Amino acid sequence: MSTIPVYRWRLAPEGLATVGQLRAQGLRPGGQDVAAQLERPRRRRGPLVAFLYRVDLALPVRPMTPAKWAALERANAARRVCPQYGQDVGYRIPPTLGMCTPCAFPDTATAA
Repeated sequence: MSTIPVYRWRLAPEGLATVGQLRAQGLRPGGQDVAAQLERPRRRRGPLVAFLYRVDLALPVRPMTPAKWAALERANAARRVCPQYGQDVGYRIPPTLGMCTPCAFPDTATAA
């Protein structure tokens, strides 16, 4: 097992990027192995770690197909339906609540 190089925050060489940085360039890792690791120190906890990939081996992001767009639309629509009364509430329901705001906090609802 070989070890990968570890770089401090903002000291990684050119040609390496995180998944987020690749995505911003319209690229994806494309199955390549992790080329290096980036560590950002924190005061009271362990360092934040990000994996770096080679930009020259990255592949273009796959385009969304009509079926993927439709599936994404259905998933987003399902997140807008309150399970209490089964209607679209007009916004994405927070997963921490699990229901629309009026159902989660009925005593704070004001009648205007």
